[in-house]
Amino acid sequence: MIQIDPYQPTWYADFLRLGQALRQALGDLALRIDHIGSTSVPGLVAKDRIDIQITVESLMPAVESALNQAGYVRVEQITQDHLPLGANEDIREWTKWVFKPAGESRPATVHVRVTGRANQRYAILFRDYLRAFPATAAAYGQTKAALAKYHADDAEAYYEVKDPVCDIIMGGAEFWAATVHWQPAPTDA
Repeated sequence: MIQIDPYQPTWYADFLRLGQALRQALGDLALRIDHIGSTSVPGLVAKDRIDIQITVESLMPAVESALNQAGYVRVEQITQDHLPLGANEDIREWTKWVFKPAGESRPATVHVRVTGRANQRYAILFRDYLRAFPATAAAYGQTKAALAKYHADDAEAYYEVKDPVCDIIMGGAEFWAATVHWQPAPTDA
């Protein structure tokens, strides 16, 4: 069931706690640990699940082992992000690993992506653009809330609409990034 909740100021503190534990577990294997997704944008409605992106040199067994030891299990059936229309079609640009906490932990999704790949950049730029343009974030929030209202029990329908909406937003984000010479800020974890 998809449920969209009002923004919670505690989401950032939840990320810091999770992110710092992941930093401790992964050490230098993690080049970056970023709070991404809707919970990372102040004021934006979201599913009450913290999205975290871990940027690595490669998807190697040592990364998976460290995450397993930290209490995360890999979601084997998810191996890539959706391919935006007109994007680089090289599947390596969209490959990722996804992990969820084992047991009764704080709901979180850990996306492990390779540095310099299109999907690694997409997640951070999308977040930064929504942070810079609150009206766009609010419109995106309205879209997600309406989708959840009509498709709460149909995740496939929810994402089939939401993903292209994100790609439309990314058109503005790419223009903005080129205009301001955007670079990702340092991470908090």
